[in-house]
This record gives sequence, structure tokens and C-alpha cells, in this order.
Amino acid sequence: MSDTAPVPDEGRAAADRMLPARPLHPARFTEEHTYRHTRLPVELASTLVPDAYTSPEFFALEREKVFARGWVAVGFVADVDRPGACVVVDVAGRSIIVTRNRNGELRAFHNVCRHRATRLLDADAREVGRHGRIRCPYHSWTYDTDGACLGTPLFEGSDVPAGDEAIFDTTGARGFDRADHPLLSVAVDTWGFLLFVNLDPDPAPLGTQLGDLPDRFAGYRLEQWVPRRRSSYDVAANYKLIGENFMEYYHLPWVHPELNRVSRFSDHYRWQGPGMYTGMCTTPVSRNTEAGGWDGLSPLSSLGDQDADSGRFVWLFPTTAVVVLPNHAFVLLNRPVAPNRTVETAVLLAHPDSLGSSDADDAEAGLDQLEKFWDLVNRQDVEIVERVQDGIENPAYRGGRMCFRFEEPLHRFQNMIVDRMVGVDRVPEGDDETMSRMFPDPDPAAGPVPTRP
Repeated sequence: MSDTAPVPDEGRAAADRMLPARPLHPARFTEEHTYRHTRLPVELASTLVPDAYTSPEFFALEREKVFARGWVAVGFVADVDRPGACVVVDVAGRSIIVTRNRNGELRAFHNVCRHRATRLLDADAREVGRHGRIRCPYHSWTYDTDGACLGTPLFEGSDVPAGDEAIFDTTGARGFDRADHPLLSVAVDTWGFLLFVNLDPDPAPLGTQLGDLPDRFAGYRLEQWVPRRRSSYDVAANYKLIGENFMEYYHLPWVHPELNRVSRFSDHYRWQGPGMYTGMCTTPVSRNTEAGGWDGLSPLSSLGDQDADSGRFVWLFPTTAVVVLPNHAFVLLNRPVAPNRTVETAVLLAHPDSLGSSDADDAEAGLDQLEKFWDLVNRQDVEIVERVQDGIENPAYRGGRMCFRFEEPLHRFQNMIVDRMVGVDRVPEGDDETMSRMFPDPDPAAGPVPTRP
């Protein structure tokens, strides 16, 4: 049986008239030929195969090829700001502990005891345990924050009943050295306010994946920003649909009437260089309307002219939305749970200078206003991506044509996914210009595109 179905001819090249039928056999998910329509230049390309958003087999492969082999943003530096503080995160279905050792150095481990694989810490843990030690609740094996096995279980705090110490004494065990049984380590690093982990046993540096983003954001002092508001959303959609929705502003007039009033089409530019990300910016930053907007806190006074009047919108591969404006940042950490389910953690951050330049009550009111506006925007996005998920489940849909003016970032992102699925190790190149319009300026009197110093 043929694996393609005809598409109406609207002047497309013959090679682009056939899209894969559904469902694809799982063996096809790692073959380059499967993605030939997405590999075309964006002005000819069709979207990623629908099975990528619906198939449990694709999702299982994606966990290993995308999430277990690269850097994934999992939390915030401020949440592990001292020795023994920790967060427990999920990456590719694995539970990971991120903490700091007694010297304040970051460490990450699989949340698994080396004895019988018991989960060591609960998902809501914020401290590793008494005296900065990680103790297994099953047989009381104990580890320090460098992962070293300290006791098995005759150790301070193991609560062995008085008089029974000899029963639990393992010093005479044959062929056993606790030094051979540390926690299973995971690579961990930071950029700005974000924590990253990488499950690959031999990971490339985080900087390779970030590309030029540290330089682009250098003026914001992101490492000093702190989370001030958090909320969670359970989304009945694939994480890639959430990302693709974030990457384009094509939908703004119809999905976000309030946002469209403070984020105008004519103020949008593509803003991306080399790196595993997609990026756009808006400039100038619009003032609030009665429906809300970006205002609410004082802007950083230390920003350069271009940063002081721009909003930066970046999707960090594979799952994280980062929005940085002159006075606040908004981050969506997306955790894929199933092909059709994603849990979002939405976090509003601010720099201490923005908070300190206002009265405490005014600062809290500003944060409240920003949180309300972002919640409105995000709920609108959740509703629409869930509708997309409903439609993409229909086997009659075999993929759609890209709209090149607005969807180049989607094309870039989808080809990153394809690269990982077929085993290509590549970092996308950037645009020749720091900022570029995606469509003609509707107002010729507006002048030339602004450039960043």
C-alpha cells in the first residue's frame, strides 16, 4: 500500500504534492525520508508529520532521542540557592534531584537508591534531608550531596533501634565497598536564572546548545532575576504544539485581542542567531491598555537603549518559553506527560532593582497585574492548542503547508526535532541580520529597521 496521499495542486513542486498517509509504522520515525516535506525550504515546506503529536511510539522515541540526549531547562537557580536546598524534576520520564553540596557547587543525581532502586526524595522536596544528607526511606542507605554513599545503614540519623546495631552492621559484607555505590550523577549547569540538566553520559557543553543567547541577553543580568509568582496548567496537547504556538504571532488578532493591542504586528521582528532556539522580538514596547499589558513594574535603569525598549521572546529547545521585557520576565517550563498532555509551570520573575525602585505595596500590585495579564494570555493559548490537538488526532489530516512569512521559527524548530529523531547532530545557524522583519512595513514613514548596538 502506498504511504502517500495526493494534495491539491496549487503550484507546488511535484515532490511536494504527496504527504505521508497515517498512521506511519514506528520504524519510519527514525528515517530521513519520512520528513522530506518538512526538510524543504520554508517557502515550500509542510509541517511535521501528525504522528509526531499523537503517536505513543513517537513519544517514547522522542523521550530518548530529544530529552535524554540534550540540555533541558528544569527549574530556577534561586530554588537551589544554598547547600542542601534541592528541587526534584522529571526529564524523559526520569526523576532527577538537583542540589548544592557543602561548598555550594551544583550537583544532580538520578532519584534512585543504589541498593534496591527506591525513589529517594518526593517530588515536592525542597531540602535533601537532615544534616544535608540524602537518606533512603526503605533501608536507610545514606548519601551526601556529592552523591557519596556514607552509610548502609549504620549511620547518624538512620534510627536503628538501640541494641540492634550489630544486626545492621555491614562492615563485614564480602566484596562490598560503599565507595563503589555513589548516587548516579547527571550533568547540571545554569544560564541566567535557569537550571539545566543533561542525561547524556558525555554531554556537549551547555554553551553549544545556547549559541549566541548569552551574548544577546548580556545586558539584562539574568542571573540576578528571581521568581515571584508561579502557577500550573494541565494542557491536553502535545508540548510541540505549545511551542509552535509560542513561536509565531500569526494568530494574535484572533486568539489574543488584548495582547494584540500591546504587541502589534508591525512591531515584530525575527531575532535569532546560531543556537538551539527560536527567537523573535517586539520593539518598541507598547504601553498598557485597559485590558492590561507589559507595564506593572519599573524597568531596569541599566539596560542599553535597544534592550530598554524591546521584548525578547525565545523558545529554548526543546520545551521552554522565555520572555524577557525591560521590567519582568515570564517563563513556561513544559513537561511532556503523554503525546496529548503537557504540564506547564508558569513563572513570573523580576530583577531586585525593578522591585526595589517601587514601594513594596506598589511592587506587589504590579506583580499582581502582570500575573493576571499573563494568565489571560496563557489560558487563551491553552484553549487554542487543545483545539489543534483535537484536530490533529483526525487521521484525515496529513500535514499542512507552512506560511513562510510567519512560520520560519516553526520550520527551524521542527527541523531540530527531525535532526534528533534521525540522529543528526547539528546546531542551526542564525540570520545574517540581528533583527529582521517577516513582512513589509505597513507604514513606509516608520523608517528603517532598528539595529542592536
